[in-house]
Amino acid sequence: MIVLVIACIIGLVFDLAIGDPPKMPHPVRWIGKLIQSQTELWNKGTMRKTRGMVMALAVVGTTMFVVTAILVVSYYVSLVFGILVEGILIGIGLAQRSLKEAAMAVYDPLVKGDFAEARVKLSWIVGRDTEKLDEDDIVRGVVETVSENTSDGVTAPLFYAFLFGAVGLWGYKAINTLDSMIGYKNEKYQDFGMFAAKLDDVANFVPSRLTGLLMVLGTKNETTMSLGKRLKRWAQDAKKHPSPNSGYLEAATAVQLGVQLGGKNTYQGVPSYRATMGEKLVPLTKEHIATSVIHMRIVTLLFTLVMLAMEVLIFAIA
Repeated sequence: MIVLVIACIIGLVFDLAIGDPPKMPHPVRWIGKLIQSQTELWNKGTMRKTRGMVMALAVVGTTMFVVTAILVVSYYVSLVFGILVEGILIGIGLAQRSLKEAAMAVYDPLVKGDFAEARVKLSWIVGRDTEKLDEDDIVRGVVETVSENTSDGVTAPLFYAFLFGAVGLWGYKAINTLDSMIGYKNEKYQDFGMFAAKLDDVANFVPSRLTGLLMVLGTKNETTMSLGKRLKRWAQDAKKHPSPNSGYLEAATAVQLGVQLGGKNTYQGVPSYRATMGEKLVPLTKEHIATSVIHMRIVTLLFTLVMLAMEVLIFAIA
């Protein structure tokens, strides 16, 4: 247990200090290439649900096998070397630094009044059309992205790292990447990607709710609403989101900031309407981007403390 905790702490420090290794292809890209090649091979003919399930399990299994092999060799060299390698593997799988950098890349041109540049930088992190967005919608896009990815990119992988080490984290990353690539309800992926989408829903069930709860309990409340009312509004609004998990993050951010998230987005010129989260007590401004990043940092710290407490409890019971 102590070895695992040390590796997780190293991973957190590595992510904060370095983030994605410069000039190196991220392992998620390798997982993505594997998914793409196998999808082209298997997403055809009949029995697509079964084919998709087998492919998803194979991708997750392959990813976990490779990480296990790396760790076996590393720990064989020495315990210290093994902990260091595992910590780096965990750090590479976290996105706290990269998420902050992506958000501030939009924030900085907004401060300068350069909306064209802000729209371009926003297009790098969202799938919606950004060419005609005003400041309010630009900010909303960033805040929603930071909110959702606080769990997907930071606390959820950290959850599995504390439980199962780098192998668990990268198993989760494979699941999350599968969902982002084939977990769509369209003609091409509705059957083939069904298992991947459901697997991601299950994997994110606990981390998303715990992260959202910590956000409501532990970050600064920018409104005069009582904690009880905020918790109630959080639980109600979270269920409106089309994702069974993402709503718990966006709803938490909305009630804490006193803003309204969700609403109209456009994808390749086609309008899409999503249920709104929170109450518009104040208008969205560029400063909410910086605040959402601070909330992400606070929640990550609180989540880490909760996981450490859980590890101590497990050790005491054992």
